[in-house]
Amino acid sequence: MDGPSENGDAIVGGSIVEGLEYRAGATETVSHELLPAEDPLEPRKRSFDHHMIETGVTMILEGLGLDPDHPRIKDTPTRYARMCDEVFSGLLSDGREAMNRFFDENHNEVVIVRNIPFASVCEHHLVPFIGEAHIAYLPHPDGFITGLSKIARLVDVMARRPSLQERMTREIAEKIEEVLRPQGVLVVVDAEHLCMTMRGVRKPGSVTVTSAARGKMQSDPETRREYMGMLRNP
Repeated sequence: MDGPSENGDAIVGGSIVEGLEYRAGATETVSHELLPAEDPLEPRKRSFDHHMIETGVTMILEGLGLDPDHPRIKDTPTRYARMCDEVFSGLLSDGREAMNRFFDENHNEVVIVRNIPFASVCEHHLVPFIGEAHIAYLPHPDGFITGLSKIARLVDVMARRPSLQERMTREIAEKIEEVLRPQGVLVVVDAEHLCMTMRGVRKPGSVTVTSAARGKMQSDPETRREYMGMLRNP
């Protein structure tokens, strides 16, 4: 039975969901614990050590035999430091705050969000890998869901950090499982890696596909096959 617990947390289907406020008669459950005071991806309000980054970029330019004081590149270290605030802003969030709003819709069918574009950075070479994420989740038995934009925002958070595609795929699935507590989650990511196209084997156009499944989509082969087909074949 839904309702408030003694400390005010929401009870959904008889289970206490910590950090969620219960609102009698409301269709929306808001997590104040997860609600960020600011946009987790807003670069102007959060930042890294710009001085250290600028020093590092200056040393790279010098290592390449370039004059960091040349008018064409003298501002490059500063520009790069500012870029890091945006490109690596996911390091400043654990992803939970990206999904900070829930709705009690009694929805027990699969939710699929396909073709979510992202750009991330390979931690091995610090060059981009760019692609799309496709996500399916089977909601909690009591049917509460999150906003569709929150799924896309979670992808942004997990992509905006030095990473590997395999880990990013797994982290998206694990965060959805942790926050939404669904019956099952399936995440598929396709990406082209510039570390394979502009260097090394130099195979432009090659695409890497990774997947991660949790819950019923991991334990039940038929369920996984069904939803994998829905993700891959619109």
